[in-house]
Amino acid sequence: MTLRLTMAQALVRYLAAQRTECEGRIEPVFAGVWAIFGHGNVAGIGEALSGARDRLPTYRAHNEQAMAHAAIAFAKASRRRRMMACTTSIGPGATNMVTAAAVAHVNRLPVLLLPGDVFASRRPDPVLQQVEDFSDGTASANDCFRPVSRYFDRITRPEQILTALPRALAVLTDPAECGPATLALCQDVQAEAFDYPERFFAERVWRLRRIRPDERELVDAAALVGRAKKPLIVAGGGVHYAEAAETLKRFAEAHDIPVAETQAGKSALPHEHPLNMGAIGVTGTSAANALAAEADVVLAVGTRLQDFTTGSWALFRNPETTIIGLNVQNFDAEKHGALPLVCDAQVGLERLSAALGGRRAPLVWAERAASEKARWRALAAAATAATNAALPSDAQVIGAVQRAGEPSDIVVCAAGGLPGELHKLWQASEPGGYHLEYGYSCMGYEIAGGLGVKMARPEREVIVMVGDGSYLMMNSEIATSVMLGKKLTIVVLDNRGFGCIDRLQRATGSESFNNLFEHTRHEALPQIDFVAHAASLGAIAEKAAGLTELEAALARARRASRTSVIVIDTDPLAATAAGGHWWDVAVPEVSERAEVRSARAAYESALKGQRLGD
Repeated sequence: MTLRLTMAQALVRYLAAQRTECEGRIEPVFAGVWAIFGHGNVAGIGEALSGARDRLPTYRAHNEQAMAHAAIAFAKASRRRRMMACTTSIGPGATNMVTAAAVAHVNRLPVLLLPGDVFASRRPDPVLQQVEDFSDGTASANDCFRPVSRYFDRITRPEQILTALPRALAVLTDPAECGPATLALCQDVQAEAFDYPERFFAERVWRLRRIRPDERELVDAAALVGRAKKPLIVAGGGVHYAEAAETLKRFAEAHDIPVAETQAGKSALPHEHPLNMGAIGVTGTSAANALAAEADVVLAVGTRLQDFTTGSWALFRNPETTIIGLNVQNFDAEKHGALPLVCDAQVGLERLSAALGGRRAPLVWAERAASEKARWRALAAAATAATNAALPSDAQVIGAVQRAGEPSDIVVCAAGGLPGELHKLWQASEPGGYHLEYGYSCMGYEIAGGLGVKMARPEREVIVMVGDGSYLMMNSEIATSVMLGKKLTIVVLDNRGFGCIDRLQRATGSESFNNLFEHTRHEALPQIDFVAHAASLGAIAEKAAGLTELEAALARARRASRTSVIVIDTDPLAATAAGGHWWDVAVPEVSERAEVRSARAAYESALKGQRLGD
């Protein structure tokens, strides 16, 4: 039996038939499609989506990059069990999504990108917005997606989706290969008909593949952990995606091993758990980093060991340190000379715990961890305490948001100085309560990402914390959140520029230049009314003059029925001095500034602490 459909109609029907097992329920893999229509997708896939709106919802956004960010955040908040697709016109509509594709690629998150493409027939070439390559007739602007897609295909005949779609879904649902899949849809082919086999549209359930460890790797890992005197667990995002938070907790308790968390791994263990040392690395707590400096075995679970996690590979200072890479992706498990343990985080921790039996870390190590944690908690409390200062620090604003919140809240952020402060200071009590995009650290992710999180977790309050710089880059999805009835609480910290990079600039010996408004080339300093702007997009908006007013405004926002935006002025120069670690940011070898020369000398000294040859 066959069905005669256009390629676009067949694609939409296939997507609507895909299912996943999520928290014990069978649900659609695709929660919907984000679409901004234009020539290249309105007549083809637009018509197909209109006909399937009851089975596959279509959502309209205001910016192509932002809608893809929302889709990515939805997938992350859904622990990669569910996802969304995004379709655009050709040209700028498509290339606007390339940055978001990179976000998904770096963070190993699934999103299906369906940009329109040029005519396969080439009859009307060059069509409006077509990029022409003088030496390559097959080139298209969508080739930009190739390096930031886990799977890429250009559909130039309607029957090609019979192989392209299953391949794309296999990548999107694979724990090791997961990332963005791009199917560039030639606009004439979207409208062409083909007799598709009816079985192609049968429901299929995609289930999480739990990769089990190789027995030899398991034996080696158990031997290392079993004889470790100072073991440390580094929990990454893979703990969440494997639904292994409870397994991690049981493993740590059974063997008395302290846990440190990456940006993606934070909230895997409740902050109040005695074995949770908090954030690790450049933006880490003093507790986690002190233990990391001495650890002889580091069990890295579900982390890609990015430079912020490893302190640019200068954090693990014990020359005897051995890293065990417990990861579904061998590429990550083998990094920097690690002993690989290639497997799912949940299964791997269960099997490793069984192999260890009753072996526990030495009592003196557990006591050291408890002491370091107590010391850090005092430092963190001081950093986030309320103040009457006219310009509070980011840390003090974080403290106010935390005091006004509930354990079930989800905080969302992405770029600037806030991720570092949140990583150190935010107290996450429930898995998924901390949602940071810090793999690509993409400015503009915050508000759109918050919308995606709210769509995935409508039962929880979603609080977006965003600097004025990121807000100005991308704020249009405030209007989308109002339109869809997806309430957010957005806290805008206004330090009048790019305060985080200004601090980094000065830390490397340079003068403040081109980051804060006052240090830019200008004829007048902008007086931006964020409250009026947010209100114009449909949000409830107000400005808080200090932390007391902020906490009161947050209480009102919690009771509100639609998105609220609360603006507070902050100090661009203040950052939490406690915790943290050196980060490799190259300083010029030659400069007329004495400050730069001094910073270079300190930089060369710090380089000696990096692990080389691993």
